[in-house]
Amino acid sequence: MIEKLRTYFDDMVVYKDLRTSNFFSALSLPSFMRDWLLKRFEDEDGRFDNDELSEFVQKFIPRKSDWMAIKSRIVKDNEREKILAKISIEVDVRSGEVSFSLPDFGLAAKETVIEDMVWERAKDDLVSGREVWGMLELGYRPPDDSVSPKLPGKIRLVSFRNFRPYETSLDYYKDARDQFTTEEWIDLLLGAIDYNAAGYSSEEEKLTMLTRLLPFCEKRLNLIELAPKGTGKSYLFGRVSRYGWLSSGGVMSRAKMFYDIAKRSEGLVSGHDFVTLDEVQTISFTDVDEMRAALKGYLESGVFTVGNYEGVASAGVILCGNISKETMDQDATTDMFRELPSVFHESALIERFHGFIKGWNIPRMNDDLKISGWALNSEYFCSILHEIRDDVSYRAVVDQLVVVPDSADTRDTEAVKRIATAYLKLLFPNVRHAEDISPRDFNRYCLRRACNMRATIKMQLGLMDIEYRGKDIPRFGVDDSFYETNNV
Repeated sequence: MIEKLRTYFDDMVVYKDLRTSNFFSALSLPSFMRDWLLKRFEDEDGRFDNDELSEFVQKFIPRKSDWMAIKSRIVKDNEREKILAKISIEVDVRSGEVSFSLPDFGLAAKETVIEDMVWERAKDDLVSGREVWGMLELGYRPPDDSVSPKLPGKIRLVSFRNFRPYETSLDYYKDARDQFTTEEWIDLLLGAIDYNAAGYSSEEEKLTMLTRLLPFCEKRLNLIELAPKGTGKSYLFGRVSRYGWLSSGGVMSRAKMFYDIAKRSEGLVSGHDFVTLDEVQTISFTDVDEMRAALKGYLESGVFTVGNYEGVASAGVILCGNISKETMDQDATTDMFRELPSVFHESALIERFHGFIKGWNIPRMNDDLKISGWALNSEYFCSILHEIRDDVSYRAVVDQLVVVPDSADTRDTEAVKRIATAYLKLLFPNVRHAEDISPRDFNRYCLRRACNMRATIKMQLGLMDIEYRGKDIPRFGVDDSFYETNNV
């Protein structure tokens, strides 16, 4: 499979050695940045010069503790500085001035400016997301008292080069899938997110791990995962993709999640593909009723209303928490949500989550599960998943294939179809039409798994609220009639 991987994905393959190398773990870089560096510095045999790479990191990827010195050189010494960082753009409606912030270094938009000439050159890249990674060149615009109104001193953006130095071809990625068996493709996906497929004991373990990727490729897919400690939840949701957001413990407010009236700024669900509330048992909410109402509205329709402001977003919401061994051993047949914060103790809210991931089917992290070998570039892979979110053709295939019973609840139907669509994108991106996938494969890898994830939610609803007791999801089926028609 490695030969096929290097043949069909060529430059998008890097050699990852997480099992024996401590070089990148010492740098504490997220996977997408690590693989970007590997792509830049590795030779065709997967070797790189440690000193050369270290020099680049020290020069262009500063720590937070380095920022004051960098800021001093820019402002006091009038030097230009280049750094690799994420940037967030703000446009002032009243003045028309464009500014930026550097979230990782605490540089606020009020302290910065992007002048018109620079904006015209870089605006297409700068507005491609809420936060954009790239190589920034920073300088200083000194204050000017000779004009009216007076111009304050500000850090200015001199130039910007997008973090991604290549174009992603979704069509090529889809076509490449044809060259791999389903088993090979599952192993390829695990390598893309830094896991060694050979370390898993079964296909079920592999697929449960990959289920975490579903919100990466499907809009507004809302999931709950409870799992033992040490299964990699935080790593996957927080370190692999630059398109998501991980919030671990602490305080969460409606303003932070959806919209801040005081700052007139949208929250986490805007501009991210998914928002993960990790260690959800330790999260406190400033106003439980307010947050519950906001979540119910958003999970249902993707719309949030705060005061007079109405916003629309496409981020999925994921709840992640740890689970006790006693509860885990019951395999979701006891009330698992009693350990969650009170905001989630309402059936009407839980029903709006599409599916449940049984994280206890994922093994604890160990050295055998760490990738050591050639694998798909994580940054490239997550960019592909980000782009495939907009492809609605997969949902059309699912609508054609899934037989919905007359008595099916609307929320159950939508949940099953949305999860099945995500599985189809992830495991069978080469499917353009319904006849491109066998009924057996669609049922096994997409529909049945989707139904099982939704069934766990329904079981928990029955334990939580007597109104839902005994209301299992209906038996969804696969329509294979058109296969016969097409084969006549």
